[in-house]
Parts: sequence; structure tokens; C-alpha cells
Amino acid sequence: MAKRKQPEGPAPDATLRTKKQIKKPKKSAPGDATAAAAAAVVVKQPVRGAFSTALAGPKPKETEPVAAGPGGNANGSGNTFKNKEKVLVLSTRGVTFRYRHLMEDVLSLLPHSKKESKLDTKSDRGVINEVADLKNCTTVLFFEVRKRQDLYLWLSKAPEGPSVKFHVANVHTMAEVKLSGNHLKGSRPVLSFDASFDAQPHMQLLKELLTQTFATPKRHHKAKPFFDHVISFTVADERIWVRNYQLVVPPDKKKADPENASLVEVGPRFCLNPIKVFSGSFGGPTLYDNPSYTSPNAVRAAIKRKAAGKYGSKVAAKDRREQHRANNPAPRDPLEGLFKGQDEDDEEGGE
Repeated sequence: MAKRKQPEGPAPDATLRTKKQIKKPKKSAPGDATAAAAAAVVVKQPVRGAFSTALAGPKPKETEPVAAGPGGNANGSGNTFKNKEKVLVLSTRGVTFRYRHLMEDVLSLLPHSKKESKLDTKSDRGVINEVADLKNCTTVLFFEVRKRQDLYLWLSKAPEGPSVKFHVANVHTMAEVKLSGNHLKGSRPVLSFDASFDAQPHMQLLKELLTQTFATPKRHHKAKPFFDHVISFTVADERIWVRNYQLVVPPDKKKADPENASLVEVGPRFCLNPIKVFSGSFGGPTLYDNPSYTSPNAVRAAIKRKAAGKYGSKVAAKDRREQHRANNPAPRDPLEGLFKGQDEDDEEGGE
């Protein structure tokens, strides 16, 4: 039996239905009012692939807005704070292999960091704030190398500041020291600060900057959800000494006990000498200036002056010796011509 051929063309609109197709609504009994109200409350099933507010739970109560912190923002769920700290790590051109290895070691300690290519300019540091904005980073670690031998580390909160400039010395990378410690890459560290960080205001600021930089955010997609190493910041000789230790727990212990746990150094090692603290990012008014800081150029100049003074002292001693000989001539020896006259007589007799 042949099927009826459907007429071509657009489907008829719902408004063009005949009167026979339109059914009159049935009269509902008074008892069905509650059922209709309950049916109106039923939420429709969410469409797959679309955002559903039904799965998000009840609407939260209206609260006062929470100010966003320096390392993240406050979401709409009450006073919950979510740390979205990201660190931008980059260096200048002309960096030596040793300082580049140090930067790679620091990158391995920061799973929430982003590496950027080398910066071409050394004068206009404001470009770094733009790069940090493009990378959605709130903190910048900038390794600046001068004369291919002096390393300076800028630690800045982009784009408004504050920022601090360090001189890095006593650098020992992981490849150099070859220590026995080893912790899992991407695990969260325990930050240990010396009591001297709470003594002065500028040290408190440095502590907060270091905390926001080296503390791995909780539930970061690249971080491991446990602690197995300690990063130590110790103040000695007005410098900050940085060390990284592995937290070792005996295999027969199921829980970490401070009495049974031990620390094994992993590396790297380096020393930070603070130079200046600025209120802005890579500049601005100076908040702190280290009076005891001596630049490497001044140290090298003092060494050259000392070497030049040593040679000058030798020349001056030689001049004084010659002047002394001229002022105090040696007396003539009475036996000076004794054998000289005898030799002359022997020559005359031989003739």
C-alpha cells in the first residue's frame, strides 16, 4: 500500500490550527489546586552542556562584599577566599648558565609559576607589568644580570606594588651541590621564617612578599595536596639565607611526628641581600634603603685599589732606600787598595 505523499513546504504554524484541534481546558476540581501548585514548583531538567542554576543549590544570603586580597579574589559564596596566586619568572639577556640553572631550580619549586622569554631591555622595567597582566600573574620574579657576573632579583607585586630589589650571592644550584635530599615535584612547601622577620616593619613586608611568592595555592591543578619539604628563610649578617629541605618520615611510622621526622637538604642555596624597597612595581617612592649595602662595583674597586697600593708601597720603599744610600754613604775600606797595588807590582816585574 502506497504511503500518502506529504506536501512540500514549511510546517504549519501552531496558530493556524483548526477549531477542532484546539481543545478546551477541562475544569479542575477544587482539590486539584494544590497539585497544580506543586507541579509548578518542579524544576525542569537542565540541558546537557549548559549551565544549570538548579545544581548550584539555594541562592546564598546577601552579605557585604569582600575585598579581593593581593593574591586572589573573593567569590560569591559568602566570605570564602580563593587563592589565585601566579608567579611570572623571567630574566634579562646575557644571563650566565649558572644563574639560568638557579632560575630553573626556583621554577621547579613553584608549580604555580609561569616562565617568560628573556627581556630585551634593562631600562624600561614597566614592560614587565604588561607581560604579567597578559599572563594573569600577580607576582613577578625578575632575574637581572649586570656585567655577566652580578645577579639582582626583583620581587614585585604587579601592577601596583610594592617591590623589593635583592642582590643575590652565594649561589649553589642543585647540580653543583648534589645533595641526598629529594622531594616530590609540585608538592606544597612549609615556609619557615626566622624570628627576626617580625622585628622591623620592612622585614615584615619582606616576609609577606616571600610568603605570597613561595606558598603554593591550595587545590592548584599542578600542585600535590600534601607537604613534604620545608623552605627556610633565615636572617644572618643582615642578609636572608634561603635553604630547601626534604621532610623525611621513617617508613615504619604512619603519621608524621616532629620527634621522629628529620630534614635533609635538597637545594638550591642562595643568599638575598635587600637593597631597596619601593612602594610601586619596579619603581616609585622608596620605602626602605639598606644603609649597610655595598655594591659589587665598589667591592671590586676596593680590591683594585688594594692591589695598586701594594705595588705603590714597593715603589715607595725602593725610592726611600736609594735616598737613604745617597744621604748615608758607606765609609771607605782601608784594605780596599791592598791587593790592587800588589797586582800592579807583579805586572811591572814580569815585563
